[in-house]
Amino acid sequence: MTNPIPECAAPVERVPTRDGVLRAAAKIAALLPETPLLPLDLPGRGTVWCKAESLQPVGAFKIRGAWHRMSDLSSEDRQRGVIAVSSGNHAQGVAWAARRLGVAATIVMPSDAPTVKLDATRALGADIVLYDRMRESRDAIAGDLCAQTGAVLVHAYGDPWVIEGQGSAGIELATQMERHAGGAPTRIVCSCGGGGLTAGLALACPDTEIVPVEPEGWDDVTRSLAAGAILPLGKNPPKTACDALQTPITFPINFAVMTSRGMQGVTVSEAEVRAAQRLAFARLRLVIEPGGAAGLAALLAGKVPSDGRTAVILSGGNVDPQAFTAVIAGKD
Repeated sequence: MTNPIPECAAPVERVPTRDGVLRAAAKIAALLPETPLLPLDLPGRGTVWCKAESLQPVGAFKIRGAWHRMSDLSSEDRQRGVIAVSSGNHAQGVAWAARRLGVAATIVMPSDAPTVKLDATRALGADIVLYDRMRESRDAIAGDLCAQTGAVLVHAYGDPWVIEGQGSAGIELATQMERHAGGAPTRIVCSCGGGGLTAGLALACPDTEIVPVEPEGWDDVTRSLAAGAILPLGKNPPKTACDALQTPITFPINFAVMTSRGMQGVTVSEAEVRAAQRLAFARLRLVIEPGGAAGLAALLAGKVPSDGRTAVILSGGNVDPQAFTAVIAGKD
């Protein structure tokens, strides 16, 4: 599998900024209600504050970056349509925004994406191009489609507008915690694929520690942060239920923000992720997909400390019912 970084993924003339995050937050606030911030008491570790991005209209935080990016398109760009790459949550965010804005959207998605994500993306009116995530590069396919059609690439994480849009979750979170937790978050734990949410939160909350969490074996960001250089995914990565976090490599635009904050990543096991899904269902009454539960898994496993003003982003809830039922029943 090759991991090219297409030039169109992150325009060199623009970098994401906190001002951009604040503008994105204002746009999101005018469009959507805040997602809930729920307290969760963990024995011996106090309260962890859980932001339920799984309750967004598309079931994930990805609607934020998609809306900020696409609502900023010129009328000429909207006529050209958009191309996106996604395992399913960004796909739905782009499809939702495209339908609302009257823009044609084509999404490059892995053939093994959960059926619930494929079906929801099609239901929102987007066209889907399938690929084999272990043998083909979605970025190369998207780049070819952009060249053939003239459409605008809306990358899942390697785009300054997308990063800023995801950061709007941090602006909401900080305001909510000032109101309910007695102060801004000291630490935000979040699931990490390519680093769009991680970088966005870092811009949104410059005085807060940001902890990215990846599944074991899909830890390219964690290893890259430790090495101080972008490293691709290792060969023959293991199977993971965290389909939303199966990204092959981060992009320089994301890595620059993450390294500027001296971040360190954390990895979690499949069993730890399932335990987090079960806890979120039992204690918070939330359906959280595996990738969306990775941050909570790290906290439950004691891999990240909690100080009473630690927050975690429950980033998505798009999971096949049968798979979720099996996890809740402990049939794993």
